[in-house]
Amino acid sequence: MLESLYVLILVGTILIVVAAFSSLLAFRFGAPLLLLFLSIGLLAGVDGIGIDFDNAGLAYFVGTIALAIILFDSGFGTRLSTFRQAAVPAITLATVGVLLTAVLFGLAAVWLLGLSLVEGLLLGAIVGSTDAAAVFFLLRVGGITIRDRVRSLLEIESGTNDPMAIFLTVALVEVAGSGAGFETVGFGVALDLVLQMVIGLVGGLCGGLMIAAAIKRLNIDQGLLPIITLSLALCVFAAVGAVGGSGFLAVYVAGLYAGNSKLARAASIRRFQDGLTWLAQIVMFLILGLLATPSQFADIIWPSLLLAAFLIFVARPAAIWLCLLPFDFQRREMAFVSWVGLRGAVSILLAIVPLIGGLEDSRLFFNAAFIIVLTSLLVQGWTIASVARRLGLVVPPRTGAIEKYELELPGTPDHELLSYRVVEGSPVARGERVPRWARPSLVIRDGHSMRYQYAGRLRAGDYVFLFISPRYPPLLDRLFARPTVLDPDDAEFFGEFSVDPSAKAADLASAYGFRLQPGEDRMSISEMMITRLGGEADYGDRVPAAPIELIVRQTGLDGAVVAAGLSLEPESGRGAAIPMFFNRRDLRSLFARLFRRAGKESSSSR
Repeated sequence: MLESLYVLILVGTILIVVAAFSSLLAFRFGAPLLLLFLSIGLLAGVDGIGIDFDNAGLAYFVGTIALAIILFDSGFGTRLSTFRQAAVPAITLATVGVLLTAVLFGLAAVWLLGLSLVEGLLLGAIVGSTDAAAVFFLLRVGGITIRDRVRSLLEIESGTNDPMAIFLTVALVEVAGSGAGFETVGFGVALDLVLQMVIGLVGGLCGGLMIAAAIKRLNIDQGLLPIITLSLALCVFAAVGAVGGSGFLAVYVAGLYAGNSKLARAASIRRFQDGLTWLAQIVMFLILGLLATPSQFADIIWPSLLLAAFLIFVARPAAIWLCLLPFDFQRREMAFVSWVGLRGAVSILLAIVPLIGGLEDSRLFFNAAFIIVLTSLLVQGWTIASVARRLGLVVPPRTGAIEKYELELPGTPDHELLSYRVVEGSPVARGERVPRWARPSLVIRDGHSMRYQYAGRLRAGDYVFLFISPRYPPLLDRLFARPTVLDPDDAEFFGEFSVDPSAKAADLASAYGFRLQPGEDRMSISEMMITRLGGEADYGDRVPAAPIELIVRQTGLDGAVVAAGLSLEPESGRGAAIPMFFNRRDLRSLFARLFRRAGKESSSSR
């Protein structure tokens, strides 16, 4: 008995170690890391090494806990200002978008797999939401930097669309299991969905308030603090779910609130959660891979691949276009949002629900969803960086290579203790002084420490310790980083012209003929840009103001825009030839041309 236990622990830890080391391969060759985790589980399963794991209930339990951990961490790491500027379109995608995707995909599944309408919609609900783990990994760790508004939209969508998919899946499993028709899906089901969302939102806000208050007011040991924080987050998840709310929405909102509460020891919590989130992703994908039986895939491989192609190229793009049409997104931005509709562990988890519910042909749902997830991670996950570059959405780096370490400073969140390693070619290595407001205090050179005042000119390899306000690190990053090859005159990214952000917005609107919103006639260009960006401007942000577009080139210490570019043809760069995703400006131009043509034809006929 004990020997079997040791063997189980040995096999489990070996799989985790192999999955962790596979990250080196993923970073080197650009492979989707989560696909590797899933593949390792498949290779270790019953059709590979031979581990026979067939406990759907245990897999669903472990996956649910892991997903709750991932969502709390994603909320904790999202700035509130970032959430504001993309919240409305992201929530539209997380609700209406999931529903549209599920319906379109479900109709295709009815035709290709010969399912009933209820079963087709059930499979559509299973694959209807994007995967938070996959999206967060590719956007935050994948090595590309895209525009803040688009990145925020994708992160918030992936963090908030699970409740809709889960609700639809559970409701349709109950309908399919009861043998009843759609007459059972009526006002009561819609009301239940609204209640779940409301309870999840309120419960998440209360839970975030509780977590922030506990961290601020209780003298918790440094080692116990991250554990207590995560335990409270899981309590919020379970309590909200137990009273009929959406636990996944609640834990994301709780993380969002707590992460933006200016906690004094937030850095240590983030470090702990970063490692635990990695472990949660590895365990979740491994166990889901073990649950699959690839030898069963042959019966439905071709219809599933066709459904995956339909999801990637038809259902997701159509849902994205319809949901984002009311908002000021460019054609290429909508195309990229459509392409980053990665399916992952959430879809496989939801595919377990029919297994647990005992539906007939429940394995068909699981196997089809698994093939679709593999295809999505392989096709979309492997090409996201190249698609972003081709569409011109990659933000040129502001700084080059940099080595920076954040150190915990007890007592207040208003100051940070940072350590920079001086790299060859950086401005400080070339003789530029560190500003006094950075409070440089200590230099370590060749293993010897000395006060900054007596260190003289900094050299490559020195370590410099500074006490600063949290708003200053971006400015110091430029001093301690290698110079980039960025061309500040790159018209495609920065616009053809520069404008003075302190000038009046009304003068710019008069010169270029765009419409100001109420109150903007009294604002400067900087204030107008910040307002339209949701209260905070960041490097590379773009503000549509048809027929022009304003681009943030640089921000100051107070958050104001101090350098801005202007593009006369914002859609003329890469991605302009996309034959779909027409935005409001394109449609207005199209209808105007049609009306003019109709007017000419009617006048000529007279």
